[in-house]
Amino acid sequence: MRFRLSLLSICVSAVSALALEPAQVVVVYNSSVPASREVAEHYRAKRNIPAANLIGIPLPDRESIERLDYERRIAAPLREQLQSRKNQVKALLLIYGMPLRIGDVIPNAEEKAKLKQLQPEWEAARKTVAELEKATPRDPAKITAAQAAVERLTRMRRLYSHAESRASVDSELMLLWWPEYPLTRWVLNPLYFQVAESVRAGKEPVLMTARLDGPSAAIAKRLVDDAVAVEAQGLKGKAYFDARDIRYDSKSNRDYTGYGGYDESFREAAQLLKAGGMDVTLDNKSALFAPGTCPDAAIYAGWYSHGKYIDSCRFVKGAVAWHLASSEATTLRNGESRVWCPNLLKAGVAATLGPVAEPYTVGFPKPAEFFGFLGTGKYTLVECYTKSLLFASWMGVLVGDPLYNPFQKHPIVPERDVVPSPKRR
Repeated sequence: MRFRLSLLSICVSAVSALALEPAQVVVVYNSSVPASREVAEHYRAKRNIPAANLIGIPLPDRESIERLDYERRIAAPLREQLQSRKNQVKALLLIYGMPLRIGDVIPNAEEKAKLKQLQPEWEAARKTVAELEKATPRDPAKITAAQAAVERLTRMRRLYSHAESRASVDSELMLLWWPEYPLTRWVLNPLYFQVAESVRAGKEPVLMTARLDGPSAAIAKRLVDDAVAVEAQGLKGKAYFDARDIRYDSKSNRDYTGYGGYDESFREAAQLLKAGGMDVTLDNKSALFAPGTCPDAAIYAGWYSHGKYIDSCRFVKGAVAWHLASSEATTLRNGESRVWCPNLLKAGVAATLGPVAEPYTVGFPKPAEFFGFLGTGKYTLVECYTKSLLFASWMGVLVGDPLYNPFQKHPIVPERDVVPSPKRR
């Protein structure tokens, strides 16, 4: 999970509220799955979405789709149908029955030939590094040069093999309007709140994405039912944050997006909501909350129980909860899976998020940023997610009503307190 990233190219800038409205949300369902249309129509009625904003696409009823099929059967039809509204549509809502994951790009014949040609050179370069590191006396200059050669060849192998080119359908659709871009790993999300306006200028629009999904169509419908019901009164309940007591080095750029930085962000999220008057429990020990120990949970976030859901919370209606681990949205519809997202949905949460494959730590929102924006009451769920998400064309999925705003009537966090997390000292 650990991944180090320099944020020197990102400048903090004030991003104006996106002001998402129902007319700006396009609902995409699988027209080959009757239950998918039912959920789409249910959402349209609940949120007063224009009928023209429902788009049905005929697709196989499965959670995975190959890359070429994604482009041909999902992206291309959406571009065609939305072209005339390109600058009006701000968010796509994918509905139960739509594919979840996109497979890796398959190298073509020319790329396979280049990979075959590179293989002996790459192996020889690695052997050279190993020999130099064992040599007596060691020659640091030669070792550094040899390591640089391995890194260069590794980058070339990744390029030709399209390493880590898989993604979530949702994250790829964020860049629906973009011309060709690298599919190896990720693309910086221009809507991330720390990205400077100058970086966004001149680029094609970026879409916010979410989905109504889960182990059943009934659960997918409940997500919007709960959101609408809770907005009328405001979200009430307790917050639980499960940190791990990992030290954060505030002077290290490397730790900012590593384990220490994320653990600190869990602690900062707890402080933000507690300062706003919420009843907050912060567990700063390595052990996770035990089953059944978190009653009346309105907010939950923690880590790290990989692929092993722990039934620690008893959730109130409208709860927002997610667990930071590598595989927690590899499926949303398999009710027998032990990964966190489908189990949180079965347990009654209204919104969750997770990755469809290894995202690295930095692929998750920072807890203090995501829950901080949510607590301001100024932003909808999908805006909070998008503003705190560093990457597009990557692994993340947001499950829930994109228009959900649980703190709109009773804000608990002043927006001035939502700053890049963890704080530099």
